[in-house]
Amino acid sequence: MKRHEAREKALQTLFQLEGTELTMVEAIEHVMDGENDNFYTLLVEGTYTNMADIDEKLKGHLENWSLERLPKIERTILRMAVFELTYMEDAPSRVIMNEAIELSKTFGDEKSSRFVNGVLSKFTDELEN
Repeated sequence: MKRHEAREKALQTLFQLEGTELTMVEAIEHVMDGENDNFYTLLVEGTYTNMADIDEKLKGHLENWSLERLPKIERTILRMAVFELTYMEDAPSRVIMNEAIELSKTFGDEKSSRFVNGVLSKFTDELEN
């Protein structure tokens, strides 16, 4: 599975997990239908298990927004991107940002990509300094 497809499926899985009583295993099975991909699994499990830390990191980069008020799709995309930027070192930050922006264009509304870009730009600027 290509990484872009793995990110799309991870986004779908994480989106399902928020606000439902599904377990991680049930959500993974629903999206993956028996298929297996290491990068996908790392994204889902890593983002889900580190969500409290990721949310704290995100809160400092949201101007005039609270994390709870964000649309669920944008919140999920941002969480996944922050996980990759913070905990993984196998992709450059501009690639991770670009992927997050593309996901927001596909799954969000017309303003999502600009918002995601703005938040992640602030986050990566801080990481690099």
